[in-house]
Amino acid sequence: MILPSKKPEATDAGRRVVRYANAPIPTEHGPVELVVFREIVGGQPDPHREHVAVVVGTPGATRVLARVHSECITSEVFGSLKCDCRDQLDAAVAAMHEQGAGVLLYLRQEGRGIGLGNKIRAYALQAEGADTIEANHQLGFETDLRTYDVAAGMLHDLGIQSVRLMTNNPEKVQGLEDFGIEVVERVPIQLDANPHSAGYLETKRAALGHFLEPIRIL
Repeated sequence: MILPSKKPEATDAGRRVVRYANAPIPTEHGPVELVVFREIVGGQPDPHREHVAVVVGTPGATRVLARVHSECITSEVFGSLKCDCRDQLDAAVAAMHEQGAGVLLYLRQEGRGIGLGNKIRAYALQAEGADTIEANHQLGFETDLRTYDVAAGMLHDLGIQSVRLMTNNPEKVQGLEDFGIEVVERVPIQLDANPHSAGYLETKRAALGHFLEPIRIL
């Protein structure tokens, strides 16, 4: 069950998105409600900038189990083993069903914000020996271009004030808090690596400061 859309607060985050559509769907984990948001650009909702909230059960306003998840078409659609994105997505939604409620925010920020085409260009550089950070820099991009004002705006619209955030990334915690969402707890979400993803995960741990235990390979 989806809460009615809340009137935006007088914050930048509250004005970043507008709710566009929602509908229930069955999934392998159980029923969810998909809520589509559009970013407001130039004062108008932009149909080319859509993001999705996956709502499990009926979340309250506080201490909601939540995950901010960036789109990863290579793993989630094509089954790539280079990262753990698909596994994290499945684990997060499963955990929300186990607890009876939660919200996963699915942001269209492919490749840490550089887009699908540039992500594939980065993969080509990685095949030549660069790590995920070096590949971005060789293409002229910063390490991570993602922002979390949109995620905070989606939570504000859903009437959510504080979350237990499923993440290993300290920037996601700070990003939500910067836009008025209290993170009352960080819930680790670590899964075993495979031989193809181990190097990527180690880079996130050692160079990006993600809260990960030493990487274990299946």
